[in-house]
Amino acid sequence: MIQKIKLLVVVLLLLTFNACNQDDDSSSNSQSPSINKILALGASRVEGSRPEFESYRYELWKDLKENNWMFDFIGTQTDESSYPTFNNMNFDGDHEGRGGWTSGEILNGLSGWLNQTGSADIVLLSSPGGNDALEGLPYSQAVSNINYIIDVLQADNPSITIILEQMAPGRSDIMTSELTEFFTQMQQEVLNIAANKTTTTSSVMAVDMFTGFNDDLLADDVHYNEAGAVFIANRYYTILINVLE
Repeated sequence: MIQKIKLLVVVLLLLTFNACNQDDDSSSNSQSPSINKILALGASRVEGSRPEFESYRYELWKDLKENNWMFDFIGTQTDESSYPTFNNMNFDGDHEGRGGWTSGEILNGLSGWLNQTGSADIVLLSSPGGNDALEGLPYSQAVSNINYIIDVLQADNPSITIILEQMAPGRSDIMTSELTEFFTQMQQEVLNIAANKTTTTSSVMAVDMFTGFNDDLLADDVHYNEAGAVFIANRYYTILINVLE
């Protein structure tokens, strides 16, 4: 009887040890091992808010899956909205979009997010300075913050690829002369940033999201409807196919 009790204790200890090891393994694997880790970074145009308005992420995910690319969307945020499966696959809802956040707030949070997710291989930096413009914050400070955001990303991964939006405008009836000037200046400035921040190991690329964009692609003042999400996703995809490993 004593031998049976000892044997039972040993078995229980082994099961507990194995369970702890399994927990440790899952924790250590929380950061993605993918060769194409894609971080969608920005504010509400990244985050989305179904059914009120769309993020481009779902449409881009479908484009990439349909063409058999290996990748993983990463981020500390997870989209809990309902999306249809595609080719029997569930949408990867990880992202770093935070509604209403300015460039300064994104800059302040970025290092902490990267510590959690691990380094990104590719960053899609959406509508840089868009909320700064809507809140009437200084244009020069937005430009400075965007440059620092890129510095943080490149320090974290010197071989990172950053795709920087020349952002799409808001609905025509909200685009005051001040907003229009901010958006137009930033669209041009993105080209300068991309040229100045590209290194021998890290490419910074501009993507034109404003040419051809119109009110029919918006669900409200500034956010995409489904057609707008498709428009933005297609622009990203045309660049990503030349970037992905």
